[in-house]
Amino acid sequence: MRFVETRLPGSYLVELERREDERGSFARTWCRDELAAQGLSTEVSQCSVSRNKKAGTLRGLHFQSAPHEEVKLVRCTRGAIFDVIVDLRAGSKTAGEWIGVELTAEAGNALYVPKGFAHGFQTLVDESEVFYMMSDPYAPEASTGVRWDDPAFGIDWPSAATRTISERDLTWPDYKPGSLRNRSA
Repeated sequence: MRFVETRLPGSYLVELERREDERGSFARTWCRDELAAQGLSTEVSQCSVSRNKKAGTLRGLHFQSAPHEEVKLVRCTRGAIFDVIVDLRAGSKTAGEWIGVELTAEAGNALYVPKGFAHGFQTLVDESEVFYMMSDPYAPEASTGVRWDDPAFGIDWPSAATRTISERDLTWPDYKPGSLRNRSA
């Protein structure tokens, strides 16, 4: 695994180091020792899968509030997504800034999302699937988010002929440091 730090400190694009032969390829997708050597969390409390029927499906921007914050390792296992994280850490030099990366099943890459970040994605093709590894269990009372199109972030989402967004995700509040509220799923 190769860890490429993004411009948001603590977040990494994780690239596969494939070993190929006549059968195909083999690559490690998670290694406790390699994560620990980078100073990253090695806790895995739960794994989840998000299946998305249509291109243009947008999920997010989600996070869990303290004391239930979580680290995520996000990988697209089928199709392709535009994956976005936003730094919401109080006092961070990059607070309110975002990055977006394309994750594809073909590339096998992943995004390491540290605690204190909101996360969301938009599918780029039909029938996309996203696999999450999370450091802490889901806590409904800590489930919260910020609006996907909040002008404070100015996220440049890919254009989509049609977007599919849940009512919950459409009604998250705008970002205001110190005023984010919890809302159950």
